[in-house]
Amino acid sequence: MLEAAMELIAERGYRRTSLAAVAERAGLTQQGLLHHFPTKDLLLVGVLETRDRWDLASAAAAAGTRHTDTLAQLVDYNATRPGLVRTYTVLAADSVTEDHPAREFFETRFRVVRAAMAEVLRTECGDTLPGGLTPERAAPLLAAVMDGLQLQWLLDPEAVEMPAAFRDFLALLGCGQGRGDEGAEGLGEGPGEGRTGGAAEEPGEGPGDGPGEG
Repeated sequence: MLEAAMELIAERGYRRTSLAAVAERAGLTQQGLLHHFPTKDLLLVGVLETRDRWDLASAAAAAGTRHTDTLAQLVDYNATRPGLVRTYTVLAADSVTEDHPAREFFETRFRVVRAAMAEVLRTECGDTLPGGLTPERAAPLLAAVMDGLQLQWLLDPEAVEMPAAFRDFLALLGCGQGRGDEGAEGLGEGPGEGRTGGAAEEPGEGPGDGPGEG
C-alpha cells in the first residue's frame, strides 16, 4: 500500500496523486485504503515515516556505529533504489511550498539530520575538522551534498556516480576514508550490489526487504 503511494508520488507529485489512484495501484478499494489512512495527509506522513524507518534499519545494519563510512554505505544503498530516492526528492522539494502537509515533517527531519551529522563528524574528526570548520558548520553541507547528489544522479545517472562523488566530498572534508577506500562495500542487507548505480527492486514490506538520507 505505502509502496504504491511512493510510486505514484514519485511519478505525479503529491498534489496530483489521489487516494483513488493509490487504492487502484495497491489493489484495494478506496474504502479499504481509507480504513488505514483516513486522509491523504496521513498517507503522506505514513510514506515519509516508512522511508525513514528503512533508512534507519539499513544504517544500523551497516555498522551499528556513527561514522562517515556508515553514511557512505547508506549512499551506496540509495543508489540501488532510484524509485524511493525519487519519491523523497519530489516530496522534499514540494514541501517548501506554502501549506504543504509535509513541510513540518521536513523541517523537523532536517533539524534532526543536521544534529546527527554533527555528531557523526565530531565522532570522526573531533571538535574541529581538518579544514577548520566545526561539526555544526559542516553538517548542513554534508546533508546538502547527500540530497544534491541524489537529484543530479536521478537526472543523469550515467554522468553522476553518486557513491563515488560522496566519497570525494568526504575526502575534501578530511574525515573518513573517502574515495580511496575501494574496499568499502554496500550494505549486506540491501537489494543491490553496493556502489553500482543500477536500479533494483524497491523494498516491499519493510526494513527487512531492504532507506532519506535520501
